[in-house]
Amino acid sequence: MKIGLTLSGGGARGIAHIGMLKALEEIGVEISVISGTSAGSIVASLYAYGIKPDKILENVRQLSLLKSVRPAWTWAGLLTMDGVKELIVKNIPENNFSALKIPLTIAATEIRKGEVNYFTSGELTSAVVASCSIPAVFSPLNIKDNLYVDGGLLDNLPSSCIRNQCDFLIGSHCNKISKDFDPKNVKVVIERSLLIAISANTQLSKQLCDMVIEPPAMDRFTVFDIGKAQEIFDYGYRFTKDNFHSAQFQKATAA
Repeated sequence: MKIGLTLSGGGARGIAHIGMLKALEEIGVEISVISGTSAGSIVASLYAYGIKPDKILENVRQLSLLKSVRPAWTWAGLLTMDGVKELIVKNIPENNFSALKIPLTIAATEIRKGEVNYFTSGELTSAVVASCSIPAVFSPLNIKDNLYVDGGLLDNLPSSCIRNQCDFLIGSHCNKISKDFDPKNVKVVIERSLLIAISANTQLSKQLCDMVIEPPAMDRFTVFDIGKAQEIFDYGYRFTKDNFHSAQFQKATAA
């Protein structure tokens, strides 16, 4: 039985994926193939290399927001992601898909063509940064004359790209939209609008999953709430432990 896992984007909310992974390991779930978009691509890369969830969290917590997203001041974006590049290279020195222990697919949006591309080979940092490049916030990334931005625009839960590579597919989605919303400033309105805009493609992706892990009220955390990493991690871990157990997985995968 090959179990696949797909991780959504979500900025700092993606730290919940790390807690979820720790809970899955404790339940006894072994992942055979993995995919990710944006923040999910960061977590997926590190996990696919063999780094344990607690260590992934430790590395993420060491990154300050200023180090992770340095000013770019270009026409294309306000920030660059030098810290994200450093995180990948520091932990995966080979910086290549071929070094990963679990097959990985990363989704990114080609902005000129308006289509999603899936990276499965070659340099790892470029694929991750491309997948994380939120338009107008981060500079788009040029790879072989293609211009890439955040994969979440077209595929925020990349399940279709690995569906035929596994027998059972788990989706981890950290962007569930709650009905309680306080439009206190323009920033939160823009962020919620983006979540609503990408929810359509996410709904289709969920239908391809055999099981979806989706902690409620995650939108109380913002994209840049890196300072709340431990709280987000604990929430993802606890939700998974409280709502999923080994017997449930054994029954589901045997069906």
